[in-house]
Amino acid sequence: MSMTTPGFVGARLVEARRARDLSATDLAGLIGVSVQSVSKYENGHQTPKLDVFHAIARALNMPRDYFLRAPSVADGCPVFWRGKLSAPPGKRERAAVRLEWMKDVVDYVGGYFDFPAVNVPTYLSDDLESLDADSLQGIAADIRSHWGIRPGPFPDVLEKLEANGILVSRIHVGAEKLDAFSQWSDRFSLPFVVLGRDKASAVRQRFDALHELAHIVLHRNVSHKRLNDRAYYNLIERQADRLAGFLLLPEKEFSDELFAASLDGFLAMKERWGAAVGAMIMRCRAMEILSEDGARSMWINYNRRGWARGEPLDDRMEKERPYMLRRSFEKLIEANVQTPADIMTALPFPPADIEEIADLEPGTLTGAVDARPEPVFKNSTAPNTGNVVSMFGRGQD
Repeated sequence: MSMTTPGFVGARLVEARRARDLSATDLAGLIGVSVQSVSKYENGHQTPKLDVFHAIARALNMPRDYFLRAPSVADGCPVFWRGKLSAPPGKRERAAVRLEWMKDVVDYVGGYFDFPAVNVPTYLSDDLESLDADSLQGIAADIRSHWGIRPGPFPDVLEKLEANGILVSRIHVGAEKLDAFSQWSDRFSLPFVVLGRDKASAVRQRFDALHELAHIVLHRNVSHKRLNDRAYYNLIERQADRLAGFLLLPEKEFSDELFAASLDGFLAMKERWGAAVGAMIMRCRAMEILSEDGARSMWINYNRRGWARGEPLDDRMEKERPYMLRRSFEKLIEANVQTPADIMTALPFPPADIEEIADLEPGTLTGAVDARPEPVFKNSTAPNTGNVVSMFGRGQD
């Protein structure tokens, strides 16, 4: 007699399938049932037989316990998607699940730690259409002043966001146009930012993070309905881009250091300012240092050099990493408050997914972290250690 699985939560199956970017048809083929059966499992009209349940867990690489837990409380606030109009819907659904998993991770570590308080100036307006360049430039100056950022290049962006109560994660989104997204969560009363790891350079990631900060600062009260209006969506995306540029490249300090409005001149400033050459072209056009024809000519040369596929120095500049969630897990394990096994019991996700969301080194939760090779003293040069016991088992010939 085949046994069924009481307590199976269909909403969790939907979530896991989307997390793996699979259609119901794809999953049905993997587990050997009909699409109609998958639909019944997902809408709660039927629970899978035990052998099918095990097949589902294997196919989706999810712990079985995951499918027996109540779904998380939904957030009412909209998500601001970068590339919403061009990213495949399936990739966006996959990323949305990662955001919900991030919240479950935050809920877990929040039981042990206090995070920095939210310290984000917000500019709530019922008339966002009236925000012109001067207004956005003033808001950028206010944010830098509020956070105590000195004149000149913006320091570590992710560190500034997290120090001021914005939690940040980086994931593989699997879609070229889906660079980042954010949400001011009503469930947690704090903002979340998720960045794509896939192809973004260090400078692109910095700009993306500031773009999401702009949504948090400017667009907290925008409704789902307004976001679904294409013209309105494009408006707030332009505002976020402009505010990110003003934050990254403040007019006076940037223009004072600019010795040549040229591709090579911009490239010479790239590492110090942590900004892409493309961002500098747009900034100089906004400041009218470049005319429309001059900017167009520069973009042509930019593309001719192949920089649209990747700028010089992109492979040399190290990406900033979020810190808060990673350190939370590291401290739990270092202090032996929770073991990796305890963490995996409390959070019903595969360890690789938790490690990605929290920016942990791969293997942290499975004990498979690669040890760095170290030089070993030759016998003739080894120091006299007296009664010190070697932790590595060496020195005993």
